[in-house]
Amino acid sequence: MTREKPLTPCINICVIHRETGLCTGCLRTGDEIAAWGGMSNDERRAVMEELPERASLLKKRRGGRAGRLARDTN
Repeated sequence: MTREKPLTPCINICVIHRETGLCTGCLRTGDEIAAWGGMSNDERRAVMEELPERASLLKKRRGGRAGRLARDTN
């Protein structure tokens, strides 16, 4: 009997981006990560199909230290 390997986009870089709520490694939301173990492979595939569209949300530069200071003072 061969077991199907679980589908996961996880690359073991588990950091939730403060502004977008997305994991910077796999691009899933915290809710998706929490629910992942109980999802069917079809449900997982549906989420994974959406992930490439999310990448652009993390690609813009935030301005480094100067950008962080500007955000913190607003």
